[in-house]
Amino acid sequence: MTHDRGAGERRPVVLAPGEGRTYPMGGISAVFKVDGDESAHRYSISEWWLEPFTTGPGTHAHDEDDVFYVLAGTMSVRVDDEWIDAAVGSFVLVPGGTPHDFENRGPERAGLLNVSAPGDFEVQMPAIARWFAEHPPGDTRDPSGPPL
Repeated sequence: MTHDRGAGERRPVVLAPGEGRTYPMGGISAVFKVDGDESAHRYSISEWWLEPFTTGPGTHAHDEDDVFYVLAGTMSVRVDDEWIDAAVGSFVLVPGGTPHDFENRGPERAGLLNVSAPGDFEVQMPAIARWFAEHPPGDTRDPSGPPL
């Protein structure tokens, strides 16, 4: 069966494991799977990978909802003032406007699948990657110590 797509109609996206648009940030790496035109600007889907004992982006809030699903390891996720140790398969919904953060406090690499709605998160990634180049993630075992 074939399907004729009209001008501007979205196309399916199929990516093998590890594929996507990658943004390395020291001990953190983001891999964007879908965003912008690919989702008709409705959502953004990315993977976030943190090396062992790596701090995350720091507590922040934004208007968009964030959905996190733990793919590997155990990710410590902050929602408001509470830290949750989220193991593989854990699901966390952070409503827009809620302060949140995540970090890997464990000895194994940890990963999250992130869905952000509405989309267009990826346009911010070049600036976020530059910020991390100037402020590398720290070591969760000694947050006052030098970065990893």
